[in-house]
Amino acid sequence: MNLVEVQDLKKSFKRHFWSEKKTVLKGINFNIPSGVITGFLGANGAGKTTTMKCLLNLIFQDSGNIIYFGKSEFSSEVKKKIGFLPEHPYFYSYLTGKEFLLFYGELSRTLSKKALIDRTESLLKRVDLYHAKDIALRNYSKGMLQKIGFAQALIHEPDLLILDEPMSGLDPDGRHYLSELIKESAREGHSVFLSSHLLHDTELLCENLVILKDGTVFYEGSTKDILNTLSTQYKISYLEENFQKIIFEKDQLQMQSRLKELVAKNCIIEKVEKDRVTLEEYFVKNVLEKRKNEVHLDHR
Repeated sequence: MNLVEVQDLKKSFKRHFWSEKKTVLKGINFNIPSGVITGFLGANGAGKTTTMKCLLNLIFQDSGNIIYFGKSEFSSEVKKKIGFLPEHPYFYSYLTGKEFLLFYGELSRTLSKKALIDRTESLLKRVDLYHAKDIALRNYSKGMLQKIGFAQALIHEPDLLILDEPMSGLDPDGRHYLSELIKESAREGHSVFLSSHLLHDTELLCENLVILKDGTVFYEGSTKDILNTLSTQYKISYLEENFQKIIFEKDQLQMQSRLKELVAKNCIIEKVEKDRVTLEEYFVKNVLEKRKNEVHLDHR
C-alpha cells in the first residue's frame, strides 16, 4: 500500500521578474510505501527541496497530482497524519523542551490534554531528554535540538514522517542515536520519508530509495535491488613468505582458482571477503559525475 503517490509532478520558477522560467521538476513519478523507510537522494539542485515543499503544500506544483492516503486533497485530516522535521527548524528558544512539545501537540488538535501530557513525557524519555525537559531550548546543543525536533514530528502520532536532512551537522554518535530512533519509529508502524546527503547512513537505514537527477527520477526501488546491481569483486588477504599481500578477483570461479594456487604455494589465507561498491561510490559515479559531464557539455 502506498501512503503517498506522486504523479507527473512539474514545477518551474522565475529567478527574476524579467527572466525566463527554469523548470525544476520535469514530471516526476514515485510512491511512498507504507511501513518502510524511504530515502530521498539527489545532488544539490536536483529538486529534492522543491519536491518536499510540494508534498507538504508549502508551494504549489504547476501540474501533476499528489495522492495522500488515497485522497487528492491536502485536507486537515491529511495534515494530522503527517509529521515533519525541516532541515533548518525554528525553535522558540525561551521554551523548555517539555513546553515545546506541549505547544506543538496542542496545535495538532489530535490528543486530549491528558493523552498529550503522557505522550510528551514518553517522547522525552524516548529521545533521552527527560533530564533536560525543564531547560530552555537556548541551552540545548545541536544534537539535543535535533532530538527534540524529531520528538515534535512524532508528538501527534502521525502515520507518515517526512524528515529533511535529519542527521545534518551531527557527530557520529548523534547520527547513530537518531538513526536508531528512526528505525524504532518504523518498527512501530510509522512510514518514513527522509532526504539525506549522508549516503552511508542512508544505505544502512533505508529499505527503499528515490533518487532524483536534474528534476527527473533516476531510480526508484528497493535499496537491496540497487546494491545487488553494483559490481562486486573478491578480496583475498594472505601471507606469502611472511609478507602480507592482497589481491582481487572479479568472480567466484576466479577467486576459487586463485585460492587453490595460493594453497599450493603454501601461502597462508587470512581472509576472503566480498568487496562491493558502496551506495556512495555508485552515487558519485552514476549521478554526480554524469551530471558534471552534462554541465560541461552545456557550456561548450
